[in-house]
Amino acid sequence: MKVTLSHFVLMLVLYAGTSPQLHAQNRTKEKNAIGWYAFNSTFKVAEKIGIHTEYQWRREDYITNWQQGLLRLGINYNFRPDVQLRVGYAWAETYPYGETPLNGMGKDFTEHRIFEMITLQDKIGSVNLSHRFMLEQRWVGRYSNAGLQNEDEFPFLNRARYMLRVQVPLKGTTVADKTPYIAAYNEIFIGFGKNVGENIFDQNRFGALVGYKFNSNVQIEGGYLSQIVQLGREVDNKNVFQYNNGFIASLLLNFDLTNKEG
Repeated sequence: MKVTLSHFVLMLVLYAGTSPQLHAQNRTKEKNAIGWYAFNSTFKVAEKIGIHTEYQWRREDYITNWQQGLLRLGINYNFRPDVQLRVGYAWAETYPYGETPLNGMGKDFTEHRIFEMITLQDKIGSVNLSHRFMLEQRWVGRYSNAGLQNEDEFPFLNRARYMLRVQVPLKGTTVADKTPYIAAYNEIFIGFGKNVGENIFDQNRFGALVGYKFNSNVQIEGGYLSQIVQLGREVDNKNVFQYNNGFIASLLLNFDLTNKEG
């Protein structure tokens, strides 16, 4: 894949400004402070096949209250060193955080997802680029009346995601063992199909990170996180946008379970 640095800068600028700016008079803005704590592990079980596990502990007021819990499991297939396919399942529990909860009745709700994802890697000098394309089939819990304790409906939703990430080592030309690095990413979420509601634009995320790779097994990174979310319904005839800002901290583990000695 041929990607110039100018193309990258243009794409990042375009996607960083993706949140709708039209009809500002017909929308409500809310702000929340968030802290996300992520654990990722990958287990290589064959030459081209791996198992991915992930849990994200997402909090409001940085750490005080629940925002969301997310568990994701997947199977990786590496077509080439720079092309990876992943398919899997995700479970999410979203809580009634902020001034206007995502659920109209102010309740927590469960979501089940199936997803398909392809990640393309590219390199320009010491700059590593990653393009991640994802499709999600979502069953989002809903209450038919406020008296229920559990969701009784799970309408089906489709969502497409694209993330562009750039990563640069702070020493040398590659992120090798014992190497610090900086990274930035931007991801846009678009809903489509039946039941999409108000949010064809679903959300946008931007992160600016500092990381350190200890060795081939252990890596950490963390930094600033911005999340813009559009609710799937109107409140008082207005679209509601959340501007959630805070930080993210991640631990990434990789294990090779193949028998290299044959």
